[in-house]
Amino acid sequence: MAPSIDRHGYWGRPTSTLDWCEENYVVSFYIAEFWNTVSNLIMILPPIYGAIQTFRDGLESRYIFSFLGLAAVGVGSWCFHMTLLYEMQLLDELPMIYSTCVFVYCLYECFKQENSISLFPIALLLIFSISVTVVYLQWKEPVFHQVMYGALVACLVMRSIFIVTWVYPWLRPLCYTSLGIFLLGFLLWNIDNIFCDSLRASRQTLPPGVGVVTQFHAWWHIFTGLGSYLHILLSLQIRSTYLKYRPKVKFLCGVWPTLHIEPQKTS
Repeated sequence: MAPSIDRHGYWGRPTSTLDWCEENYVVSFYIAEFWNTVSNLIMILPPIYGAIQTFRDGLESRYIFSFLGLAAVGVGSWCFHMTLLYEMQLLDELPMIYSTCVFVYCLYECFKQENSISLFPIALLLIFSISVTVVYLQWKEPVFHQVMYGALVACLVMRSIFIVTWVYPWLRPLCYTSLGIFLLGFLLWNIDNIFCDSLRASRQTLPPGVGVVTQFHAWWHIFTGLGSYLHILLSLQIRSTYLKYRPKVKFLCGVWPTLHIEPQKTS
């Protein structure tokens, strides 16, 4: 049962199996969890730009799908937190599995011939995705989804650390920055879950502008969105280096990192 502080809003009573720590319909009648919703912009706008830039650079479509997959997670999460409906929850959680499978494929196939397609890992990841989907639709246990997602992330972490340790050590700063930011988001996600009652109580005494800072699930979106985006840049760096391209980091508006890739000049 939702705490009494929660209000009723446009989308009606929540039907999702999860209802996060942010108070419902406090900021807007049309958005159940306002800050948990708008924080997803970091997972929508930059990846769309990244997909467009990757397409312009003519790199393999798997990296376009990586960016678009992250954007899909952001859109799904926006819909979920805006409505707290079960159908929208699936639109958030299942794309997390699918997009991370794309990340895994890119990172484990980064040392193959250009434009090559490996059917075995694709089939394996497809079977995994379908199995998780079928089981999760029947067994509506969020912990199952979290464990499956965590297993995929663990595969990415192990592969990334192996590559920056033994193959391209000069990419360690980007790798560990991505990992560190993601882990910070995971830490805040746990704090939000464990200390929800204390956080909600503190928001009643803090000024509104300060209370927003305690919306740790929104910070989870921001940090994991940034960490995932940086992981895609790392994967692109690894792949473009192997293909003897010339990756160049540029900062959009002087702040946001983007990767521009040019073919290697030939004499």
